[in-house]
Amino acid sequence: MADQMKISHEDLQRDGFGPNPFFSCLIAEVPKELKSDEVYTTVGFVLYFYTYSTWKGRSVYMEDLYVMPEFRGKGVGKALMASLARVCVEQQCVRLQFSVLDWNKASLDFYLNKGAEDLTREEGWHLMRFHGAALEKLSHEAP
Repeated sequence: MADQMKISHEDLQRDGFGPNPFFSCLIAEVPKELKSDEVYTTVGFVLYFYTYSTWKGRSVYMEDLYVMPEFRGKGVGKALMASLARVCVEQQCVRLQFSVLDWNKASLDFYLNKGAEDLTREEGWHLMRFHGAALEKLSHEAP
């Protein structure tokens, strides 16, 4: 989905590493002797941020979990998820939430096999969004 990327390196730098970070990130690295063909030792990441539920309390939202294709199936994604789960527990969060595209069967199966619940199927929740013109229009509505 590279065609949908609209964010710059500078945006990521500011929003993740500035004075008021909007997100946090855990990185998966491999020893230099196991580096990728392109000489990368960083082979995956999980990007997350804190949210709050008026029903349940502290929560974490996982925005992205990515592992380079040549390192998939080797436990990297599992290790990143376990690390993020530890962050949740240490921060006394009651849940870890995320979205998965319906066509991404491999990811759906991965998360379900780890014990995740499919809230769309189980509870009927719909993921909603305002963006672009609709967000701008909403921002100008009278209180």
